Amino acid sequence: MAKQSSKESAEFQQMRDLALKQLLSGQSLTGEGGVFTPLLKQFLDSALDAEMSSHLEEESRDKKAPKNKRNGKRSKTVKTIAGEIEVTTPQDRNSSFEPSIIPKRETVLADNMAPKILSLYSKGMSLADISEHIKELYDVSISNQTLSGIIDRITPEVKLWQNRALDSVYHPIVWMDAIHFKVKGEDRRTESRAVYNILALNKEGKKELIGMYISESEGANFWLQVLTDLKSRGVEDILIACTDNLKGFSEAILSVFPATEIQKCVIHQVRGSIKYVASKDQKEFMRDLKLVYQAMNKEIAEDELLNLEEKWGKKYPIVIESWQRNWSELSAYFSYDPMIRKMIYTTNAVEGFHRQIRKVTKNKSVFPNDMSVLKLIYLALNNISKKWTMPVKNWAMTAQQLRIKFGDRMPIDL
Repeated sequence: MAKQSSKESAEFQQMRDLALKQLLSGQSLTGEGGVFTPLLKQFLDSALDAEMSSHLEEESRDKKAPKNKRNGKRSKTVKTIAGEIEVTTPQDRNSSFEPSIIPKRETVLADNMAPKILSLYSKGMSLADISEHIKELYDVSISNQTLSGIIDRITPEVKLWQNRALDSVYHPIVWMDAIHFKVKGEDRRTESRAVYNILALNKEGKKELIGMYISESEGANFWLQVLTDLKSRGVEDILIACTDNLKGFSEAILSVFPATEIQKCVIHQVRGSIKYVASKDQKEFMRDLKLVYQAMNKEIAEDELLNLEEKWGKKYPIVIESWQRNWSELSAYFSYDPMIRKMIYTTNAVEGFHRQIRKVTKNKSVFPNDMSVLKLIYLALNNISKKWTMPVKNWAMTAQQLRIKFGDRMPIDL
C-alpha cells in the first residue's frame, strides 16, 4: 500500500511540475499537449464505459428484450475546450446503446463548450466571430452549423420563459413599448418585426421583464393579445401602465385591466408635436410647452395649457388639440410626488432596456427568423437583469404612496 501511495505521489508531483512549467511558459494547460488534457480523455472514456454497463444492466432486467452484450469499441475525435480528444465509445451487439455524455454523431462536447458559446452570442458576437474566438482561445475549430445547433438548444427554454406563470399583482408599475428588427420571412424576403416588451416593477420594487412577444408590426390589436396573454398567465391587476401614444393602446389596456391608470409618455407626445411646428417657431414653442409638462402641479399645468392654446392655437390647432384630447392620460403623473412622477411620465425605463438590446443586436442587420430574434434578446436579458437585484431608488416611500392611493390593490407585507 505504501508503494502504491508513493507511486501516486510521484505521478502527482510529475504532473504538478509539468503544469507549473506550462503555466509559466504561457502554454495552455487544457489545449493540445496540455497536462490536463489526458485527464479529460480518461474521464470521458470511463464515463462512457460506465454508461454502457448501466445500459446492459437495465436491458438484462427486461426479460422481453433480446440478450445483449458488449461488442468492442469505436474511436472518434471530439472537440472540447481542452482541444481535440480521441475517445473510445463502447459498442453493443444490439446497437441499442445511446450514450448521453457524448451522443452518437456528436463531434463537439457541447455541454463543455455551450456556456462559453452562449455567453459570447449574448454579447452580440456573430457565429464567425465566436468560431474565431474559440479557435484562438482553445485551439478548437467549430463550424457555424455546430454553433447554430448549440444556440438552438435554448429554444425550449425561451418558450418556457415566455409562458411562465406570473404573480397576480404584476405589477404596481409597468412600461410597455416595442422594438423593431429586420427578419427573413418565409419567402426569404426581408420583413419588419415588432418585439413587444413589458417591463415591470414587482412588489419588491425590482425590475423584471414579464413579457416578450413578436409580431409583423406594432398595433393596438396585437397589444390586446399581449395583455390577454398576461392575464391568462396569472396577472389580475396592473396599477399604472406607462405607454407610448399608439392609437387604441389605452382602449386595449382598459378592455383587459379596466382599473389600470394609464400614463401616456409625455416625451413621445412632445416629439410628435414638434414635428408639426415650423423650425423657426420650435425653440419658442418648446419653451412654452415645458411650462405645461414641467409644472409643479396639475392646476398650474392646465393654466399653462390654456396659455399655450391662446398663443399658438390658431397657428398649430392640430398640435394643441392633440394635447387637449390626450390630457387626462398625459397628466396622470401629477397625482404623485416627484419620485414617482420621474418614473412614470415617460417610457424611459423600457426604452433604456431597448438601448441595451440595441448594443447587442447592432451588428445583425437581418435575422434569419423570428426565433433568432427572441433567443438573442433572451440571452441579452440574462446579462442585463444581473443588475436588477436591488429595488429602484426610494422604493419604500414609493410603495407607501401607491398603497395610500390604490389601497388593498397595492399589497405591502408588514
